[in-house]
Amino acid sequence: MIQMIKEIFQYRDLLWMLILRDIRIRYKQAAMGFVWAIFMPIVAISAGVLIRKAMAVVSGEYVETLSIVSIAVKVLPWTFFISSIRFSVQSLVGNRDLVTKIYFPKAVLPLAAVFACFLDFCVSVAALSVILTFLKLGVSIYMLWLPLIVLSLVLLTVGLGLFLSSSNLFFRDIKYIVEIILMFGIFYTPVFYSADQFGNWKQLLLLNPIGSLLESINHVVVLKQAPDFLWLGYAGFVSLVIFYFGIVIFHKQESVFAEYV
Repeated sequence: MIQMIKEIFQYRDLLWMLILRDIRIRYKQAAMGFVWAIFMPIVAISAGVLIRKAMAVVSGEYVETLSIVSIAVKVLPWTFFISSIRFSVQSLVGNRDLVTKIYFPKAVLPLAAVFACFLDFCVSVAALSVILTFLKLGVSIYMLWLPLIVLSLVLLTVGLGLFLSSSNLFFRDIKYIVEIILMFGIFYTPVFYSADQFGNWKQLLLLNPIGSLLESINHVVVLKQAPDFLWLGYAGFVSLVIFYFGIVIFHKQESVFAEYV
């Protein structure tokens, strides 16, 4: 694994070029340009607010401003996650010529897909930060946990991206399975709602490491309190494990990629 990481570092210029290429392709001839990085989360946030409002009407509750902010804060990392997985799973198959004709660490292809989405994520976060500042929600010392939480999210995403992109070479229906899971995954992840609303079912929802990370982000940004260290530790551990096995499995299969692509 260490050797693979060193090799990727040696090809960091290629990785950066591929990231820029993916961004250019994504926004080529797009009239809105980088505004799409903000527009898509806005659509998702609007859908979440609508669902939250419907739930409030049924239960006779009032939708508070913090509930809307909570949805916005959790939608951005969720959007980053699903976009990264969607693009990375096709990264090897979609670059057939590069995989078969040129030598380089093939891991840079799914990595480029993930980090291109991460740049979109950063643009969205910057826009949301301006809005939160305008709303005068303020900051707290607990936001110092954010880098660790985001790092765990990135490690989890990279690990899954490496594993799924390599698996998709051997089993082409992986991309369809992934699309179905991503399409309905938001209903099983506390994005539009809080895990606390489900009482005894909360632990089941938080077994999903993405759910634990989103709840941790909500705690430190919106609620201004420390994250649940048990579930944050669990999510961090799972992220490391998936990252490790993603790299190991990808590296073991890399030698036969050209035969299957």
